[in-house]
Amino acid sequence: MTSTPRKRLAVAIGVAMLFTAGVTNGVARSAGASPAEQLRRDTEAIHALGVSGVQARVIGPDGRQSVATSGTADLGTGRPVPSDGYFRMASTSKTLVATVVLQLEAEGRLSLDDTVDHWLPGVVRGHGNDGRRITVRQLLQHTSGIHDDLPGYTTPEEYHEQRHDLYSAEQLIARAIAHAPDFRPGKGWAYSNTGYVLLDLIVQKATGRPAHQEIEDRILRPLGLHGTRWMGTSPDLPQPHARAYQLFGPDARVDVTDQIPVDRENLSWVTTTRDENLFLRALLGGRLLPARQLAEMRQTIPVSADVQQLWPGGRYGLGLVERPLTCGGTYWSHEGGDGGYITLNGVTDDGRRSAVVSMSEARGDTPQHILEQENAASTLIDHALCAGARRA
Repeated sequence: MTSTPRKRLAVAIGVAMLFTAGVTNGVARSAGASPAEQLRRDTEAIHALGVSGVQARVIGPDGRQSVATSGTADLGTGRPVPSDGYFRMASTSKTLVATVVLQLEAEGRLSLDDTVDHWLPGVVRGHGNDGRRITVRQLLQHTSGIHDDLPGYTTPEEYHEQRHDLYSAEQLIARAIAHAPDFRPGKGWAYSNTGYVLLDLIVQKATGRPAHQEIEDRILRPLGLHGTRWMGTSPDLPQPHARAYQLFGPDARVDVTDQIPVDRENLSWVTTTRDENLFLRALLGGRLLPARQLAEMRQTIPVSADVQQLWPGGRYGLGLVERPLTCGGTYWSHEGGDGGYITLNGVTDDGRRSAVVSMSEARGDTPQHILEQENAASTLIDHALCAGARRA
C-alpha cells in the first residue's frame, strides 16, 4: 500500500497506489535463467515500461546477495542508478511501527485490546468517530473505520505549491475525523494512514518518547541498519540516491525529490534495499518479536472487495501483508510509495529468502500504467522468492 495520495490515482480504496492485479500478468520467467540473470531481466523489464530508475536486491538462505539496477538516477545527467541508493521508505515503515507496538505488548506496557481513548482521551471524537470503540489492534489492521484524508498533490502545480507544507499529527487526525467513519470499528477493512498517526501517538504515550526514537533503539541499532534514518522535516535524502520522478501525464514528468512528507513521523524514513531486506528477514525469522506476538502479527484477514479485485488472495495482518506465491505458499511484505519512490518487497515464511525492488519513478497518470508498474515489480518479487523452490 501507499503512504499518501500524492503520487497516484485514488481509485476505489481512497489511497494513491493500487495493489497489483496478480503476478501472473507480469513478465514471464525466462526458462533456464539463473536467479541472478532473472533478477537482471526483471529489473530491465520494469525500466522498459518507462520507469526511470530501478534497483533490486535479493538475499538467499545462505546470506548471498544478488543486486541488479537499470535505468538512470538522474534524467538530466544520465548517471547510473546506485545499487546501494537511499529511497523514501514510505508505508513500509508501518511494519516498523507495528513491531514496536507488539514489543510493548509483550512487555505488558499496552494491550492490543486497549482503546484509543484509553491512551488519547477525546482525541478521536465527532462526526460518528469514537475512540472509546476503536482498539489498538483495529488501528494496526486497518479495521478501525477511520476515514483517510492525508493531504496530497495530483498535478505539477500542486506539487510545487505544497511540497514543503508541514502538518502536525493533530492536524492530520482532525482532517480524518471531519469525515464520518467508513464503517463501524471491526466491521470492514479500509487502508488508513491516519490509524498509524494515532499509533505513533500511542507509542509516545506508552514510552514517553517519540515513535521514531523507539524504532531506532529497538530495531535499527540492534540489527545494525545504519542505512535507515528518520529525516524529520528535511526535504533531502542522503547520498547516494536516485532522483525521484512523478508522471502526471503526457509531457508532465516532474522531479519530485524535493519535498517534506506530510506525515513526518511515519513517512520521513529513508532506507536502502540492504536494510529493508535485513529488517524483514529478522522480523519473520523471529529475532524481533516473541513467538506469540509474531503469531499475532501474522493473523490476517481479507482486505476489501475492491482491493481483492486488484490483489487476488491478499490478506492483511498487523502491519504486515500476506500474498500468494506462484510456486505455492505465501510470502510477507509491506510495499510503500511516497514522493516518486515506489518500493515492493517480500520475505518467505521462514525469513530465509527476501527481495526488495525500489523504483524512482511513479507512473501514476493512468490505471494502466499503475497496474503495469505494480505487476512488473510484483513479478520480480515472485521470481526472486520462488527461485529456490524452482531449482530444488
